[in-house]
Amino acid sequence: MITLAIIKCLLEVAIVDLFESLKAKITNRQFKIVFPEGTEPRIIGAAARLNADRILKPILIGVTNDIQQIAAAKGFNLDGITIIDPQEYPTADFEKMVATFVERRKGKATPEQAQTILQDPNYFGTMLVYLNLADGMVSGAVHSTGDTVRPALQIIKTKPGVQRTSGAFIMQRGRDNERYLFSDCAININPNAQELAEIAVESAKTAELFDIDPKVALLSFSTMGSAKADEVTKVQEAARIAHEIAPELDIDGDLQFDAAYVPVVANQKAPDSKVAGQATVFVFPELQSGNIGYKIAQRFGNFEAIGPILQGLNQPISDLSRGSNEEDVYKLAIITAAQALQN
Repeated sequence: MITLAIIKCLLEVAIVDLFESLKAKITNRQFKIVFPEGTEPRIIGAAARLNADRILKPILIGVTNDIQQIAAAKGFNLDGITIIDPQEYPTADFEKMVATFVERRKGKATPEQAQTILQDPNYFGTMLVYLNLADGMVSGAVHSTGDTVRPALQIIKTKPGVQRTSGAFIMQRGRDNERYLFSDCAININPNAQELAEIAVESAKTAELFDIDPKVALLSFSTMGSAKADEVTKVQEAARIAHEIAPELDIDGDLQFDAAYVPVVANQKAPDSKVAGQATVFVFPELQSGNIGYKIAQRFGNFEAIGPILQGLNQPISDLSRGSNEEDVYKLAIITAAQALQN
């Protein structure tokens, strides 16, 4: 009899395997990940572990004395960790940062405004990434998603050909490392066909990073035109655009979930599809279905949901949940560093 304890144990083994694989990819690459919430104990604890494990080089932003006092009280070793206090940042370097920010914002901020804006740790951290002084950023333990993502969209911006960033979840279950990617489950409320196509292509790239062979299903309540509606047309158009953007990828739609996932159903509903019945990447037509879908898989299907992983940015910026713990910070930092491999 399979008990809840056995299922939990299998999930933990699978997750360990995933992160061991990611660690192997980034160890010795000396990636620098900046943490704007440098006085938050969960952040300091994760940074200390990452540094001790020699996985990456953390950068903590905040008042140096405050960070050191919190670390000492919690017993965290900060030896070898860089701490940057924006108030104490070298004048010449800060002036360069201000000038670069003003140029990047194309007249939307004066130098005086930029000096004030860059005292915000998320803006400061994002600029470190943009200036290639760090390889990625992890924030959101105490800040909202908007506070984390807004500087990224203004400074890092999306990749050429990508209009929107999107949020993917790695869904993993069992000792056999059953692993899929669900997207977009976090950001875009109702993407149009062009945006949906871009989400599909970026999701395929993210899947490859996590050793998932991307076979991308654009989901709908229709399979190969079995239903007629504007919502179906959008998915069909997205599939067409995605093929134009990345003809080398296996992307198909419109597909119902069972046709995308179950080989027997696929043979009946979409026998000529290269994706149906073997999909590994599931792209939802809008946020409601994506958010509901990953939570159903998580709660009913006993999948571990890892994310959200922000896709489509020129450089990796990651958004924590404010309810995250030290382990969540540790893992998301590893994912962020792994995303830097794509740059």
